[in-house]
Amino acid sequence: MTFIDYYKILGIDKTATPKDIRTAYRKLARKYHPDLNPNDKDAKKNFQQINEANEVLSDPEKRKKYDQYGKDWQHAEVFDKAKQYREQSSDSGGTWYSETQPEGDFSRFFESMFGGSAGASRSRQVKYRGEDYNAELHLDLLAAYKTHKQTLTVNGKKIRITIPAGIENGQTIKISGHGGQGINGGPNGDLYITFSIANHPRIKRQENNLFITADLDLFTAVLGGEITIETLNGKVKLKVMPETQNGSKIKLKGKGFPVYKNEGHFGDFIITWTIKIPTNLTDKQRALFTELSELKYNT
Repeated sequence: MTFIDYYKILGIDKTATPKDIRTAYRKLARKYHPDLNPNDKDAKKNFQQINEANEVLSDPEKRKKYDQYGKDWQHAEVFDKAKQYREQSSDSGGTWYSETQPEGDFSRFFESMFGGSAGASRSRQVKYRGEDYNAELHLDLLAAYKTHKQTLTVNGKKIRITIPAGIENGQTIKISGHGGQGINGGPNGDLYITFSIANHPRIKRQENNLFITADLDLFTAVLGGEITIETLNGKVKLKVMPETQNGSKIKLKGKGFPVYKNEGHFGDFIITWTIKIPTNLTDKQRALFTELSELKYNT
């Protein structure tokens, strides 16, 4: 495995505090987000490396292993267990390495211990499960509305996944077997993907219901009429009842967000009317409103 300097990727040194790591990550994530760099073919790769570096360095345990074992940090538990085995086996004929040796010697240790080249018999090999990976995937509300496929690059490998409609912000799903490679034929780890869903500029989501505030002109509110509302699933023409009040709501049943892994089921789409008072009236319009006002008090 090629060594990746996570400190260099985030532009920080090894004495960086957790706050320094968070600040560097947020700055670089914004700069290299693929959505903001559609013409940069390396944006996705850079963004993935930034997320990977943050995932390791922001976790105290992972950072400790990374600082101690370098590129072999994901196999730290294997090394520790093997060291314990060595201490308990005084008759072992293999070559052993101390914790104080250079980072490169850990690779030779794993090769001699588990590759069988330095006297470790196959009967002593122990199967170890690979490391679990964690990743964050950013979606907008419209993308989360529909089932679709995406290709991710994880640790240099492309993985094509299906994202079910109705995925929640902050929800984590497991992709079995796509984590770190197992040792000595052990099973691979798993990949855990946490979804970050951006807010929509007009439509708010609350579980499976969608909420929108729509403007209604005074004349339509008073006299009634029709208005077209744009939902995530297309435009809908609505009938407005006469004398509609400001702040009143209507519910479009089944026009909300899809229920996760429950095909054909949706939440509701709830509209709150905001009645707009006309401005820049002409003299004639103002006179008509004055006449209406007088009629109100004369009846």
